[in-house]
Amino acid sequence: MSKYQVKNQIELKSVQTKELIPDAKKKLKKVRKEIGKLQDTMYAEGKYALLICLQGMDTAGKDSLIKTVFKNVNASGVEVHSFKVPNEKELSHDYIWRHYIALPERGKIGVFNRTHYENVLVTRVHPEYILSEKIPSVKSVANLTDDFYYQRMEEINNFEKHIANNGTIILKFYLNLSKEEQKNRLLRRLALKEKNWKFSPNDLNERKLWEKYQDCYQDLLNKTSTNYAPWFVVPADNKASVRLIVAEIILETLKKYDFKEPALPKKYQAEIENYINQLKNET
Repeated sequence: MSKYQVKNQIELKSVQTKELIPDAKKKLKKVRKEIGKLQDTMYAEGKYALLICLQGMDTAGKDSLIKTVFKNVNASGVEVHSFKVPNEKELSHDYIWRHYIALPERGKIGVFNRTHYENVLVTRVHPEYILSEKIPSVKSVANLTDDFYYQRMEEINNFEKHIANNGTIILKFYLNLSKEEQKNRLLRRLALKEKNWKFSPNDLNERKLWEKYQDCYQDLLNKTSTNYAPWFVVPADNKASVRLIVAEIILETLKKYDFKEPALPKKYQAEIENYINQLKNET
């Protein structure tokens, strides 16, 4: 799975968006069961948490991926947070605050559907959004130079290093969708009545900014993929394949930690037969 990891400088236009894996759906069923078992053990051990960060252009398939990949994880063992436009309370804090308080506790899997990277992505494409944060040093969009965003990327790296040092395993996935496939998926939303609710005219406005988004994604991928919080660029044109690839990377990563269920205290182990007899002899 390391072939998807961003280890060196990449150019997104040179990275494939489509990969067809035979029997992907069948293979995923096995992989996600293993993920579920490992999460149970991770929870019992209580030392680590897992944070999954998902980014991608509109229609990249983030929602359906979450629903499918984590199907066999205990419902209480996975928490999904979808970050929308910051509300008034969130804007009264720094930009990372709302992400920090949503981090998974030890033993659980947290999924960020859109992440803290929106703060160096959407706000870079639409710099006027930053003004609502009321940052003392930012008087106008003229203050929002590349250096401003590079500083934020460094702050994000530090944030991720801090939580990694304290037991959070971090995996970041960019679902690499082609512009042509996005067009097909938007057309499908319009053609199928039951999918109409997913469409917004703003999708077309954002589509016109495709190249700008790609440039910003490429920049953040190259500047924020680290050993402790790696980015994986995964071909997303085929939904079955991208789900399997993401699941396999998660499984491969979790296996490295060799989670162990804690042993029953010796004083209780010595009384196991007694406990069994008490239960069997209940009246």
